[in-house]
Formats: sequence, C-alpha cells, structure tokens
Amino acid sequence: MQSGIHLVAIDLDGTLLNSSKEITETTRAVLRQVRAERNVHIVLATARPPRSVTPFYRQLDLDTPMINYNGALVYCPVSRRVLMHRPVSAKLARGLVVLARQMYPEVLVSAEVLDRWYTDRYDPAYATETARLFVPDKVGPVEQWLTGPITKLLLLGQPKRLLEVAGRIHREYPHQVTIIKTEDTLLQITHATVDKEKALRAVAAEMGVQQQQVMAIGDNANDVGMLRWAGVGVAMANAHPDALLAADYVTDHHDADGAANAIHRILIEGRAS
Repeated sequence: MQSGIHLVAIDLDGTLLNSSKEITETTRAVLRQVRAERNVHIVLATARPPRSVTPFYRQLDLDTPMINYNGALVYCPVSRRVLMHRPVSAKLARGLVVLARQMYPEVLVSAEVLDRWYTDRYDPAYATETARLFVPDKVGPVEQWLTGPITKLLLLGQPKRLLEVAGRIHREYPHQVTIIKTEDTLLQITHATVDKEKALRAVAAEMGVQQQQVMAIGDNANDVGMLRWAGVGVAMANAHPDALLAADYVTDHHDADGAANAIHRILIEGRAS
C-alpha cells in the first residue's frame, strides 16, 4: 500500500512548518526527492487563505491544487481556477455575528471571502498568523462589508468568552456551521459541509488518484477527517490527541522534520517503523 502512494496531503502549521514557521532544507530535499523518484504529488491542506500559503507553495515549486480554509476552498494557483468553494450565506453569517456580539460585545469580527480579508477592526493582541503578514482589504463596520456569502467567519477575543460563544452557536446552529478552534483566541466558522477530508476527496478525484493511493499528514483536530480517510494517515508527535487516535502512524515532532521523516521512511525506504 505504501509504495502505491501518489498523493501526499500535508498540513502546514504544526506539521510541515517548524516553530519558526519555516520549511527546513531537509524537508524541501525529501519532498523534491519523492516527487522526482516516486512521482508523488504534494498537496498543501491548511486553514490558511491562499495568500498565506503561496510563499510555501512557491518554495516547493508545486503545481497542484491547494486546500484552504480547512477545505472551504480548493484553489489551483497555476490555472487560477477555484475547484471547490463552500461559503456561508450572508444571512447566516450576520445571524452568527449578532449572537456573538450579544454575548461578547468586544469580540473582533473578520471574514475571508475567497482570498480577501474584511474586518471590523485590527487588534495585534489577537492577530492570527496570516494577520501578522498581511493587511486587511477592508476595515469598517460589519454591516458595510458582510453583504454576500463568505468563505470563513473569524471571531477573535478572550478564550473563555469565545468558548461560551462557541457553545451557544453549537446549540442554536447545530447543523448549519462547523466551528474549528485551533488557537485559544480564535474561532473559525465555516459551512457545515466543510472538512479537509471532503476537500481532499475532491482533489484526489480531480487528479485521478484513488483513496488507497493517498497519504495525509497532520497535527490538529481539523486534520482528523483526512487522516482517517487517506490510505495512510500520519500524525505528528506534537499532534492533538484526536489526531493521534485517527492516524495509522506517528512520526517525529514538527521541529524535528517529522513530516519529511515519515515521507522518507514510508515512501522512499518502504517501511513504517
């Protein structure tokens, strides 16, 4: 099974990237080798928007689709085609904002629409990794820019208050949205059908790759679906407990080239231990 892998889907933060948010030369070398010697496609699968993934995509000289926003968007930078987009309706998003502000008036509200960022205000104390690198396309009252479907809604603020908001959303919108919480100060809200697994299925189908020919590597709860679905699921040593349970194999820490080590060990050396 391992020798028949033709597609490797890799999460970014906590997986492919080390703590310095870099891809090491060791990892780049292994990815070059597996692409050249085994004809394996590398697909980046992340919660980040395209603009925040592009520098790493270019470093690796990729030509595959990328999975963004936990699977809400599948985008091909080479052809500039949107292969899949599952947005939240404006009506639903506005309802979520009203609910959040009733409970937590100071909550920061942002939205991603394809690759554009809208926000009511910017607070460095609650900046996401992407927000540290890019400026918003629009800053202003939510009512000014939340006028159409959005790819992802972001609520930022104090961890305890956000947990309370998340609980209320789960109760009042149980089947309409998916809430991902990978950081204490951030809630990421997407359409209920959004999942990295579904996006990976779409990418594999687009590329003519069968399920058993897919390897997935990740570290967090939002990676669980794709780890379970892939023919080979690999969790990082630093992974969330749910990801560890979902995986077939556990590799090294992301600061020890764990993703590259798993690829080399399983795909190039042909062993899993």
